[in-house]
Amino acid sequence: MIHLFKQTAPIRPPDTTASGRKRQANLRYVYTLTAFVSLGAFLFGWDQGVMAMIIADDRWLRLMQPANDWSVGFVISIYNIGCVVGAMTTGLFADSCGRERTISLASSVFIIGALLQAASYTITQISVGRFVLGLGVGAYSAGVPLYISEISPAELRGRIVGIELMILCFGEMVVFWIVYAFYFLDSDDWWRVPLAIQVVPALVLAVGCWTWVPPSPRWLVAEERYDCALEVLSRLHGSVAAEFEISEIKKTVSEEQAITQASWSDMFKRPVLKVTFLGIIIQMFQQTTGTNGIFYYAPSLFKKGGITDPTMANLATGGVGVVLFLSSWIPIFYFDRFGRKTWFQFGLIGMISALIGICVLQQHALDYPNSPANNAIVIFPYMFFTFFNMSWSSGSWTYAAEIFPISLRAKGNALCTASLWISNFVVAQVSPPIESATGYGLYVLFAIICVIAFFFVRYALVETRGKSLEEMAELFGIDGNEKDRDLQDSVRQGLLQSSLRDEDATLVDDNSEHTE
Repeated sequence: MIHLFKQTAPIRPPDTTASGRKRQANLRYVYTLTAFVSLGAFLFGWDQGVMAMIIADDRWLRLMQPANDWSVGFVISIYNIGCVVGAMTTGLFADSCGRERTISLASSVFIIGALLQAASYTITQISVGRFVLGLGVGAYSAGVPLYISEISPAELRGRIVGIELMILCFGEMVVFWIVYAFYFLDSDDWWRVPLAIQVVPALVLAVGCWTWVPPSPRWLVAEERYDCALEVLSRLHGSVAAEFEISEIKKTVSEEQAITQASWSDMFKRPVLKVTFLGIIIQMFQQTTGTNGIFYYAPSLFKKGGITDPTMANLATGGVGVVLFLSSWIPIFYFDRFGRKTWFQFGLIGMISALIGICVLQQHALDYPNSPANNAIVIFPYMFFTFFNMSWSSGSWTYAAEIFPISLRAKGNALCTASLWISNFVVAQVSPPIESATGYGLYVLFAIICVIAFFFVRYALVETRGKSLEEMAELFGIDGNEKDRDLQDSVRQGLLQSSLRDEDATLVDDNSEHTE
């Protein structure tokens, strides 16, 4: 059955390519593929932000009649359980069908969930729709960074994953203002429109990943389709670098197959256990440091900070989307200039400062409820997301997608993504009752977790900046064959940098090539 979904067609050079011609690296093609598959990230961002204003609206509450804060939290958090299941199944489908076909299948599931949500009339119905939608989003969250990390040159991997983050944040920004616009409709069903229109980009992504996006070259090597892998690498990185890369990938896959059998149990055996631990914890901290505790319930945060007008609170929430989008450009240009650990630590310092500011301003609103100074509460969520976006938002996804050996990368990335979604579920479920019971105590808790994360990054995390995916096994002690690694590293970087310089000079139009 799985074979029916696998891409099996041969991938050949286009007819316009002369025999024996050396092709240059084509970054335009890499960026085009990244932007297209990142429609999955756009939809991920859309559904991260679409419910924030909806669950705070009196018309939606009158229709759905949630019993208490736990019921509202469940509508939000059941989506995360779907994401856990979707992320975990990504490992199976990505290894069996290919990365791009998995994204296409995820889009089909996503469409079903979106339509179920939009047609719901009860808490039960919308919860079922949210769960099904989560299956698709969970597969996106694991499959998209996995694919783009495997088509990216090592020297640009942080930037490429940063582009995915920027598109995700663009989705968060757009959906805030779409929801805000429909909020003013004189209809109790206004909220159905932003839940339904996401079907359109999902359909485009499903068709494109099935018919146009090429398979990952590393997946093709694992399938022993070496000629196809060489062709895809040539289109992406140039023919000279491709010949070196494919030999490196083949060698790494062969060595890893001798060491591991690529089963789930291998994720928890030495020496892979350390990699699994780091990936799971880094993705867990990405959520438990407070991002979605603030993001999902931003209107409530602003209200308790003294902005009592619902329209103004929603407007301030829309500003969160703008901040997310603007700050997402920072890692695109600067993430690869510094180490992963440097970015994580720098971000945490800013996030802790912002959380302290939220606590101070919420206490001020309690003491002086009518003070104009209460409007300053908007500064600190914006500050939090700026520091989060430039560090953890792209950094944790990059780190988890790059650290595993090839034979375990799909399963490892799925497991780490599931860790993120489980943490997201817990945060989404417990944040409303904790905030109701303790007020700004929720943000004190997030600040404490940020401090713990800082020490984890400083003393436990392994730096991976500038390492190729094939070098990760040796970096973490999984591959005992260290001979010639330094030489391979310098040769690989020299070839890629030379090809990239040539590509910048000639701007070859290889992005018009397609899978035949």
